[in-house]
Amino acid sequence: MAKITETGPSTALAKRLHRAARIDDGILAWRHARGVKRGLVSTVVPFAGYGSTTWVRVLCRVVLGKPEEEQEPERSVRGWRSFTSIPVVSSAVTVRIGDTESRVVADRGGLVDAVVEADLAPGWQEISLSADGSEPITAPVFIVAPDVRFGILSDIDDTVMVTALPRPFLAAWNTFVLDEHARTPVTGMAVMYDRIMREHEGAPIIYLSTGAWNVAATLTRFLSRNLYPDGSILLTDWGPTPERIFRSGREHKRTNLLRLAQEFPDIEWLLVGDDGQHDEDLYGDFAANHPENVRAVAIRQLSPSEAVLAGGRSKAEEHAGDSPPWVYAPDGAGLLEQLSQYGID
Repeated sequence: MAKITETGPSTALAKRLHRAARIDDGILAWRHARGVKRGLVSTVVPFAGYGSTTWVRVLCRVVLGKPEEEQEPERSVRGWRSFTSIPVVSSAVTVRIGDTESRVVADRGGLVDAVVEADLAPGWQEISLSADGSEPITAPVFIVAPDVRFGILSDIDDTVMVTALPRPFLAAWNTFVLDEHARTPVTGMAVMYDRIMREHEGAPIIYLSTGAWNVAATLTRFLSRNLYPDGSILLTDWGPTPERIFRSGREHKRTNLLRLAQEFPDIEWLLVGDDGQHDEDLYGDFAANHPENVRAVAIRQLSPSEAVLAGGRSKAEEHAGDSPPWVYAPDGAGLLEQLSQYGID
């Protein structure tokens, strides 16, 4: 007999919402009602999760879609279209792992981010997800073996993919207009990750970005098309939060760094980012407070024009001689060459 457990948000939903969030909720409720009248049904959009041999972090989003779209292959979609989907608020999702079933609840953006018990072997595995009334769909999860001691945590924007985030108008164009075919990979980063992952069998790689979950499918296709190693992607919710008008990308990254340190206390991470936003400060704080969880920090340097538009310069001089070590270079080949000096290649 299947074992059924249930988990989901509780007190969080009872908190007083920011006015912008209440307006957003009203609009979503109106769109949801119209979508149901047009015959749209709940559809689970799975994201790659991760976990250990005893638990799994389940990541997915529940949106309204046409019934036939549940089985359609992934298509190339321009960025803005990914923001027109209608989330199903507080939808119940059944997670089936072997003979165990767990019911989890989506948040006000239709997002499920929950930890459930599991008994899975290390490596890539599949779990089953279904919302009320939808057909089950499989989701990949990477299970980290108990003896793994190394992993890669990588930023996305301007670290593995050129998005020109320091230039607001071009960043908006890249996000809302271009599809993944028009995005450019950072030179040498895929080769660097592949080389390192081959030398650390069973190591997890997690892509951490301040981007919205709406573009998760686009980012996943981009990473696959450009031969980046498969890994989980951790993004943020789109729109107002219960406490503020705009979500905090910096807090999102900080929270997930701390979470990974708690979930995998024996893993040392190679932290990879760029010098155009807050990666150096975030990684520096994390390395200072959790040196046992950091093998090294690798920072991709933006071009001089990008650095000026980003409002700052590289802090390479500040981290010279630091432990854990910091390396700086404009591309993957330069970073890999320096990392090899510390036994990471």
